[in-house]
Amino acid sequence: MKNLLLLCAFLLSLPTFAMDGEDVILDKLNDALKNKQHYVKLKEERILNFKKIKSESLTLEQEYNYNKTLYLEYQKFNSDSAIRYVKKNIKIAEQLEDKELLNLAQLELVTLYSSSGKYRESEAIIKSINKNKLAVGLLPNYYIAYREFFEHYAANSYNEEYRQQIGKYRDSLLLVLKPNTLDYKITKFTQDIFHQKYENTQKKLENLLQTTTEDNPQYAIITYLLGKINEATHNLELRKKYYALSATSDLKNANKDNASLQELASVFYEIGDVDMAYKLTQSAIEDALYCNIQFRTLLMSEVYSIINTVYLEKEAKRKTELQVYLLCISLLSVFLIVAIIYVYKQMKKVSRIRGELYETSQKLAELNRDITETNEQLQETNSQLSESNHVKEEYIAHFFSLCSTYINKLENYRIILNKKAAAKQFDEIYKILKSTTLVDNELEELYKNFDIIFLNLYPTFVKDFNALLIPEEQIVLKQGELLNTELRIFALIRLGITDSVKIAAFLRYSLSTIYNYRTRARNKAAVSRNDFEEMVMKIGSMALKS
Repeated sequence: MKNLLLLCAFLLSLPTFAMDGEDVILDKLNDALKNKQHYVKLKEERILNFKKIKSESLTLEQEYNYNKTLYLEYQKFNSDSAIRYVKKNIKIAEQLEDKELLNLAQLELVTLYSSSGKYRESEAIIKSINKNKLAVGLLPNYYIAYREFFEHYAANSYNEEYRQQIGKYRDSLLLVLKPNTLDYKITKFTQDIFHQKYENTQKKLENLLQTTTEDNPQYAIITYLLGKINEATHNLELRKKYYALSATSDLKNANKDNASLQELASVFYEIGDVDMAYKLTQSAIEDALYCNIQFRTLLMSEVYSIINTVYLEKEAKRKTELQVYLLCISLLSVFLIVAIIYVYKQMKKVSRIRGELYETSQKLAELNRDITETNEQLQETNSQLSESNHVKEEYIAHFFSLCSTYINKLENYRIILNKKAAAKQFDEIYKILKSTTLVDNELEELYKNFDIIFLNLYPTFVKDFNALLIPEEQIVLKQGELLNTELRIFALIRLGITDSVKIAAFLRYSLSTIYNYRTRARNKAAVSRNDFEEMVMKIGSMALKS
C-alpha cells in the first residue's frame, strides 16, 4: 500500500508537459501570444517597483549591486536599458578602483554590445581584458562573453571559423563551470548536440526537464535544445512540441531575446500553416526590435521575407475568393427571398395540420414514455430474477456437494471414534473431542469454498469493490488469499444477507466486530456513505455467468 501511494504521488508530481497533448500545448502557446503585452506589463511593473525602493544613502558597492539587478532584469528584455546600467557599474567600479567589479561589468557589456550589433566595440572591450589576470570566478563570464560574441557575429557574417571558435570557448567554459550546476549541464548538452550525440543527450535533457518548472528561465533553454535535437533527427512532431513549450515559456517570462519563435515559425511554414508561421514571425521580429537584438533581426530577415511573400499571396487569393463568395451569396440571397415567400405561403397551409399533428404526437409521446418505463421495469425484474435463479442453481449444486462431503466426513469421524471406543482408548477419544483442529480446518475449508463459489459467480467483485473506495484505502489481498474478512462480509451483503447478526454467526465474529467493519468501509467510500452498501449489492449484476 505504501508503494502504491508513493507511485501515485510521483505520477501527480510529473510536469504538465508530460501529460499535455499537442493541442493543449498549442492552445497554451496561442494564449501566451494573446496575453503577450500582459506579461510585458507585469515585467515592467516588477522593474518599476524595484526602482521605487532605491535609497538615497546607498554605498557605491550597494549601488553596484542595485544596478546589476536591474541589468539582469533588462538583459533579455531591453538591451539599451541593460547597457545603461552596466555603464553605470563601470563608472562605479572605476571610482572604487575595484578591478574585479570592473572586469565583470565590461564582460557583461561585451555580450550586450555584440547582441545589439556593436561588434567592433564589443571586440575592443574583450580584447582589452587580460584573461591571465582575471579572477577565477570571472573565467566563466569571460568564456561566455567570447562564445556569445562569435554566435552573434556569425549571424551577421557566417563562417566555419566562427563555428569552431564557438565550440572552442564552449569547451573552455566547461572546464571552469562547476559540474553540478544547471549552467554546466546545459553547456555540456549543447556540446554533445554539436558532436551529434543526439539519443543520449535527449534522454538526459528530458530527465532534467522533469525537475525544472515552467517559470524557470532555463526551462525555455532546455526545451529549445530538445527542439534542436529533434530538428537534427527529423522528428517534426517533437520538434514542434518542444519549440512550442520553449516559446511559451519565453513569452510568459517576457524574454525578448528568444530563438524558439523563429524556429517554430519555420516548423509551421514547413507543414503548410502559413498563417501561424506569419503570426510567430511577426511576434519574433517585434521582440527583437523591442529589445534591440540585431542578430535576431538578421536571422529573422530571410525567413520573414519568404513567409511574408507566401502570406501576402495567400491573402490576395483569399480576397479573390471572398469576392467570388460575395457574388454567390448575393445570387443566393435573391433565391432565398423567393424561397422564403414560397415557404411562408406553404406554412400557412401546413399550420392547421401541424396543430392537429402536435396534439397527436403529444399523446403518442406520453404513451411511449409509459411503455418505455414499463419495459425498463420488466427488464430490471427479469435481470434480478435471472440473477437470483442463477445464484440459487449454483448454491444448490454446491450445497448438495458440501452436504455429501460433510456426511462422509462425519461417517469417517464416527468410525474412528467407534474404533477407539471398542479399543477402550478413552483418553484418545477425549483428546479428539477436546481438540478444535477439526472445527478450525472445516471452517477454513468452508470459507475457502465460499470464496471460490462467490468469485465464480462474481469474478470482478474485488476489483469493483475497490473502485468504490478512495485509492489510498483500497484492499490489497495477501498472496494466496481469495477474499479477506472485510471482503467476505460484503460478499454476504452482495448475496442479500444484510443482517449483521447472521453475518456474525456465519463468520464466527462478534456483532460489534461486524458493525465496525461495515462502518469503517462506509467511511473509506469514494461514493456517498448512504449509497455505499446499495452499490455493493449491484456489483456484478451484468457480468454474472450464464
